[in-house]
Amino acid sequence: MCAVLFAVLTWQVAVRGPLLLPDERVELRLAGRGPQPLAQFCADLGGPLVALPVLVLAVAYALWRGRRGPALAVALAAVAVPLVVVPLKVWTDRPGPLTDATGYYPSGHTATAMIAYGGAALLLAPYAGWRRTVPVAVLLTLATGTGLLLRGYHWPVDVLASVALCGMLLVLAAVAGSYVRPGRPRASLSRRTPRRSPGPERGQDPSPAADPASEPDPAPGPDLGPALGPGPEPPGRPPPHASPAPGPTDR
Repeated sequence: MCAVLFAVLTWQVAVRGPLLLPDERVELRLAGRGPQPLAQFCADLGGPLVALPVLVLAVAYALWRGRRGPALAVALAAVAVPLVVVPLKVWTDRPGPLTDATGYYPSGHTATAMIAYGGAALLLAPYAGWRRTVPVAVLLTLATGTGLLLRGYHWPVDVLASVALCGMLLVLAAVAGSYVRPGRPRASLSRRTPRRSPGPERGQDPSPAADPASEPDPAPGPDLGPALGPGPEPPGRPPPHASPAPGPTDR
């Protein structure tokens, strides 16, 4: 969808098609409207000095967490933006709304804002959640495009074409990053758990068997032999050193 929209808009700008007439009428009505300091602030959100550091921090954080595939895919998408936008500016040679200078299609600030904030949202979503990162990226991109229109820096078609281009690049980055196997995340020292010894096998007594060699020797009891003397002899047996009784033949 984004690719089709971008192709149609580029074709209309290249041939000076009928779509440019309502586009120029809308912009001439929007230019100069609203609080201009706020519009300028919003337009500056798409500047490289503002948007690109956000993307660099997000890529660095994703690399630190071991997500090398998505980080590389988003970085390549960001590199592809000037490789596509700059030649199109030269080829289409479209003048700006309030100036005779050319090279305004597509909007570079809108493309920078969307690829930077959208790429950062794509990388931080697994940690902060899609419901937090995506709305922020959409809000910052819309604010940039609105500021550009209110300040008279770009036509609406310029902004819309950059949104379509970067939307296509972000989708490709998301798909390419999902096919790359993530690296092993860094674990802090506090999260490392000691290695446990293997548990007992099924059917085996979980209590450890007593080791006779490891048991302590029993304490010696009192020696009662000499005090008590020899014990009684069993009945029916002669004492060990008693002489036998004389029989009738010994008389």
